[in-house]
Amino acid sequence: MLALNRTRMLENVMRFTSVAIAAALTLVTVSTALHGQKRDDQIDPRSMALLAQGEAAAKTGDLEGAADTLETALVVDPRNRAAFVALGDVTHKRGMPGKAIRLYREALNLDPNDITALRGEGEALVARGAIDQAKADLVKIRRLCARAVCPEAAALTAAIAKGPPATALASKTENEAQAATSAE
Repeated sequence: MLALNRTRMLENVMRFTSVAIAAALTLVTVSTALHGQKRDDQIDPRSMALLAQGEAAAKTGDLEGAADTLETALVVDPRNRAAFVALGDVTHKRGMPGKAIRLYREALNLDPNDITALRGEGEALVARGAIDQAKADLVKIRRLCARAVCPEAAALTAAIAKGPPATALASKTENEAQAATSAE
């Protein structure tokens, strides 16, 4: 009887020990991963220097050089949210609003409340003809913007009022016509 009790007790200890070890390993892994992430103010200085170079190149009109430099800044430190926004701006100016939207969303993945990224995404959405989604971004900006005069909200409001370029409207109606034809 005593041997049977000891055996059961040993089985219970082994059962709970394996669960406790698994829980401890999970806790250590999660805390290490969270501790290893950098805050925005700890962005690699080399990435910040490349960001400044890329923004300067964009101001002089060298969009190709700016894009290359900003992409390098992101390779150096992929948590550089400002580099994603700047690269999105450059990409949008180069006439690639779809790619710009992806870049702004990368910035928004790092900080969903980045007003500049929301403005850029909204403008790129307008360029693609997605006015309703741009209006949703405008609502978010207005909710987040604590200032009485919010330049990001004003810029996106102006872009929405201006509407998409004629090429976006033409391609949107073309796509809708193709969808209607293929549905028949």
